[in-house]
Amino acid sequence: MSPIKAPARGKTGAEVQLRDFIAKFAPGDQRLIRAVRAAMRRRMPSAQEMVYDNYNFFVIGYSPTDRPSDAVLSITARAGSVGLCFTQGAKLEDPAGILKGSGNQTRSIHLDSAGRLSDPDVEGLIAAAIAHGKPMPAGTRGALTIRSVSANQRPRRRDG
Repeated sequence: MSPIKAPARGKTGAEVQLRDFIAKFAPGDQRLIRAVRAAMRRRMPSAQEMVYDNYNFFVIGYSPTDRPSDAVLSITARAGSVGLCFTQGAKLEDPAGILKGSGNQTRSIHLDSAGRLSDPDVEGLIAAAIAHGKPMPAGTRGALTIRSVSANQRPRRRDG
């Protein structure tokens, strides 16, 4: 991992680290990750953001608490692919059949643009996921926490 830079004025160390993690991706993926994060922040301003820069995936989880097990949604990214993960997606009604996955718990959707979050079917799933989880705290701004960084990672760009 590259050395952590001093925080820019008005930025926390976690924000700087997050910026550096996103910078590993191809420019189009970077723009999409930032746009999806901004949309999720608008949708859940009080959620705790938990970042994992793991071997296979880069993840930003959204939780009403600082407990990862309480997370309801996550942005997931790997080289050339950004998605939205529904932690308890198997329990959600999905009449449009857009959730992918077959495990006991998690489902996801592929995002080719942040605009997909405004699709009524996706918005309904997001609302249902939030309603299914613990209540988000009111009147606070959720903190950003870097939870895990793997020393070894798959390439974040398709070109290497």
